[in-house]
Amino acid sequence: MTEQLIVKNLPFIKILPAWAQELSYKYCSKTANLYILNGNIRDFLPNKMYEGEFVFVRIQEFISEVLFGNKDIIIFYDRSSGINFCSQEMQKDYLKIMKSSYPDAEAEELLSSDPSKAFRYLEKYFLLNLPKKLRIILIIDYAETIISNSDIPRMSDEDRYCLVTLNRWSNDPIFTKGDISVILLTENLSDISPRLVRSPSTVKVNIPIPDEKVRTSFLKFIDRQNALILEDRLNPERVAKITSGLNLMNLNQLAAESFEEDRAISLEYLKQRKKEIIENEASGLLEFVESEHDLSMVSGHEFVKKRFKSAARAIKQGRLDVLPMGYLVSGPVGTGKSFMVTAFAGEIGIPIIKLKNFRSKWQGVSESNFEKVLNILKAMAPVGVLIDEADAFLGNRNQEGDSGTSNRIFAQLASFMGNTEYRGKIIWFLITCRPDLLPIDLKRQGRAEEHLALFYPESNEEKEDLFNTLIKKLKIKVQQDISISDLLKKYKFDSSGADLEAILIRAKFTATMNNHVIITRDDLEETIRDFVPPAYPHEIDLQNLVAVVECTSREMVPKKFQNLDRSKLVSQIRELKMLLGEISV
Repeated sequence: MTEQLIVKNLPFIKILPAWAQELSYKYCSKTANLYILNGNIRDFLPNKMYEGEFVFVRIQEFISEVLFGNKDIIIFYDRSSGINFCSQEMQKDYLKIMKSSYPDAEAEELLSSDPSKAFRYLEKYFLLNLPKKLRIILIIDYAETIISNSDIPRMSDEDRYCLVTLNRWSNDPIFTKGDISVILLTENLSDISPRLVRSPSTVKVNIPIPDEKVRTSFLKFIDRQNALILEDRLNPERVAKITSGLNLMNLNQLAAESFEEDRAISLEYLKQRKKEIIENEASGLLEFVESEHDLSMVSGHEFVKKRFKSAARAIKQGRLDVLPMGYLVSGPVGTGKSFMVTAFAGEIGIPIIKLKNFRSKWQGVSESNFEKVLNILKAMAPVGVLIDEADAFLGNRNQEGDSGTSNRIFAQLASFMGNTEYRGKIIWFLITCRPDLLPIDLKRQGRAEEHLALFYPESNEEKEDLFNTLIKKLKIKVQQDISISDLLKKYKFDSSGADLEAILIRAKFTATMNNHVIITRDDLEETIRDFVPPAYPHEIDLQNLVAVVECTSREMVPKKFQNLDRSKLVSQIRELKMLLGEISV
């Protein structure tokens, strides 16, 4: 039976979720008193009680009823509710025992929400129960409000008391021998004092966002209750596949909303709500990059497109093991680096997530934000992660001035990017026009290991092809038989893709002002004659050269750079940096 699970019926553990199995084995080893459960702790948790049937409960009920079967003594505590017990009988027994030691204390006082008082009373209770040899489990929720991530000098006396008390309990052999365990609940490990998290006597167990199998079981569970209304082309299995990254609470919300409105869940509604929920859960730390195009809408860059098409074919064939961990996409501004990545996403049909600024001036918040983002990425796999302006966004190991926060985040990111468990499941795209400023830790093999570069169109054919592609992308009408390369040559205009796009938008405006829908040659020529591209030639030259040096294939390098000696390239890069004041003479 379930009540015998942890201690007396170890083989039964194998039907539990992996995190619950890990907690069970650690508990049975009797080598630790303090456990930190983190991650998806506010969700419904599945327990396969009987063959073919799941029961879904909250974490407190899961620990007390499923893992420990409400046996012996199970205590709950948080700052709001104070001390509570698994049953009324347990609470009455606690008050009776404590009254003998504190005869003048009222019940409200003995069940205090003040952690200083609560921990003092609980420790006394633990010691009084030792002769009875009863198993005692204390579950502390919202642990980050008890022992937050803060430097000791900034801690209040209460915070210091809680930290010392929990550290002492985690190491106390009397607690180990007396079968007294403390379980802390928090969403993010980085919200808790690192002194407790990093202690060798603390066991940390992560509860992941549910996988496809669990989501399918939950949706079938709702369906059996006739509370899941789906369009004909959808079923629980397909909905589970689409909803990667959502937890069971999210799925329950979707089902409840559609049930109350008596409206079937459609594929379009499901995708839109998934996007909204994940962006809200991430507290604005990431956003979905919508892609309406595939690689057929990318002009030029044949080598890079070929690489991405090969990767797309490998993904569709399920050969994730042959994919690179990530891509470094470099090249001067205006070459369409971000568009190339989103077009690749459209080619293979996986979502692309763009990381937003997760740094905060408050201690511990940046690490907490980043931990939350990584947990969402794990659950959403397969997913692409786009980091634009990566050289400025990611920083490096040697940043100063923020008490080491940037160093810790950088190390966390580098470790996560290099985890081969996620090869082909989480694909990184580091986009930058200055790859030389990106730390080598992130560019090496095993992280962003495929280095690709985009350059401005050189030949007339490339410019004409780019022009025609932009017309299709922007959905505008242009007079036929216009040679853009002739016009650019006439006005000695060397353009990037971004420049050409800006010219077309302006020409469309000019055509509208001239009261016609189709852009004529005169509209286009007038626009090009007036157009003044931003003037930063030295910066563009530098961006071109560092992209050339970064290329891992000669085929993608423009012809004018292919025969240049590498040492000469390095020398030219140094001269340009000196000219721009980036390095001293």
